[in-house]
Amino acid sequence: MFWCEEVAAQCQGPQIINDSKTPSGRVHVGALRGVLIHDAIFRTLKSKGLEAKYLFGVDDYDPLDEIPAGKGAHFEQYLGQPLCNVPPPDGSSATDMAEHYMSEFWGVFEELGVKVEKYRMRDIYRSGRFNAAIDTILKNADIVRRVYKEVSNSDRPATWYPFQTVCEKCGRIGTTEVYAYDGSEVSYRCRPDLVKWAKGCGYEGKVSPFDGKGKLPWKLEWVAKWVTFPVNIEGAGKDHSTRGGSRDVAAACLRAIFKKEPPLNVPYEFFLVGGAKMSSSRGVGASARDMANLLPPEVLRFLMIRTKPNSPVNFDVHEEGIIKLFNEFDRYQSRVYHEKNATSDEAAVFKLAELESQGDFFQGNFQLVSALAQMPHINPVVEISKRLGRELAPVELRALERRIRSVGVWVDHYAAEEEKTRLQQTLPARAQELSAAQRAFLSRLSIALQTVPWEDDVLQATVFETARMTPLAQSIAFKGIYRVLLDKDAGPKAGNLFAYLDREFVCRRLAELSFETEAFWRETAITSEDLTKWMTQQREKIAGYSHQIQSAECGSVLEITVEMKDGKKHLHRVWLEATPDADKVLSMIA
Repeated sequence: MFWCEEVAAQCQGPQIINDSKTPSGRVHVGALRGVLIHDAIFRTLKSKGLEAKYLFGVDDYDPLDEIPAGKGAHFEQYLGQPLCNVPPPDGSSATDMAEHYMSEFWGVFEELGVKVEKYRMRDIYRSGRFNAAIDTILKNADIVRRVYKEVSNSDRPATWYPFQTVCEKCGRIGTTEVYAYDGSEVSYRCRPDLVKWAKGCGYEGKVSPFDGKGKLPWKLEWVAKWVTFPVNIEGAGKDHSTRGGSRDVAAACLRAIFKKEPPLNVPYEFFLVGGAKMSSSRGVGASARDMANLLPPEVLRFLMIRTKPNSPVNFDVHEEGIIKLFNEFDRYQSRVYHEKNATSDEAAVFKLAELESQGDFFQGNFQLVSALAQMPHINPVVEISKRLGRELAPVELRALERRIRSVGVWVDHYAAEEEKTRLQQTLPARAQELSAAQRAFLSRLSIALQTVPWEDDVLQATVFETARMTPLAQSIAFKGIYRVLLDKDAGPKAGNLFAYLDREFVCRRLAELSFETEAFWRETAITSEDLTKWMTQQREKIAGYSHQIQSAECGSVLEITVEMKDGKKHLHRVWLEATPDADKVLSMIA
């Protein structure tokens, strides 16, 4: 049972799902994990006919407690103030800092097909919607202090109350300390030394805690949301879901004060990029907007949803990682819609990844699209349509254009210089590092390609056959191709790549390297014992074989051409200097 199904199986009746974000800077991509986990649950509940709402809040009454990377000159003076009261960066059309950073995040929601009912904590507090919960919590401050001690071993003095007011003098909320509540007003002081990241003004006063005059600490704010909305499902990140952590504290306060059970928790691990946790304040990793620019929406959804929430997602933006991600997405699509042999989990993952069901359609292989898109003389859309022998359907064209955009973003912002694909107009200097066997393979391939149909599958089959008849391990053979054409050790499927290039150019390039016959023979020769062992192991698959002796100034070799029952041919070479009697070798394999 897929993890979403497991969650849904625990639910009965109408469900309210909640999630929220503090917009203290550009929202990092890690925040999307919670967004899409909750969205997957929401969609699964709806698919089962359950009534469900997905609420998403902007925690914009939180204090500004850290400065977005590179924005110190603007924001430093506002440290400690509610985010919704902090002016946006220069040049922004937003009303405040919170709206400035959330507007970008909301745009990602739209692209990913995430439909939520939005709320802002400024509105919740100022409208008085939390007044009852605030009053109850303040009247039970002794219970809150006891829970903090019992659950998290955190001591709070008898004068500590779980509330922070907006200072009437300096406007800060992060520096105020409430030390009394008389049922209608709280007594507070704005302390210069309460926190390290902001300095209070020293003002002391009394004020009503209602209608937006202040806020609950976020553990108790959780409690107020759960009671007021009310919430049935709300997952929390690993850092909040540890034993004795903030989630446990909030749940215990809810039970002790309101006699209610907490929402179903779906704890989830971090989203890592290259093994590093994201941080918007330090500018570490990619923002949600950056990742949505890099990956098509359905691929980004797939990346987040396919892994169980309690396992981390580690996305490698290097060439190998991004190719692997797209290939896995394509494999799921094929198994769901084309081969129709997907497991129930695979089907669930892919259908939750889709913005809407598109069925079976042609997807351009990302590695090939990447290579073509980086060749200035090639229009990938035109060339791929030409190779297919038809115009792309609208859904195919949209998917291809998204992948071309992904290539552009990846090349411009993430790819290392050596990962970029450039068709080499002249033979790369590093091609001289290729072995004699690789050079001989390329020379033979050049000859073979001159007469075969210039079609993807035929070209790919010719590469494999030439490698077997050199003989050379396929992985080493392909490295030779990529080295002389792209100056790389890897690349898209060689047959596909050839099909988009000029035949004369390809054949000429493959033949440019010379090789020494003796070095080639010695590199590819095997012993008579190894040959006998191979022939014995493959005997049931062998249809027949032939032999010939090749001679040169350096010596002679016996070449055995084995034809298999599946039609494939393999060549084996034995150096006759070590085994002077060819008849003896032939008798051994007879």
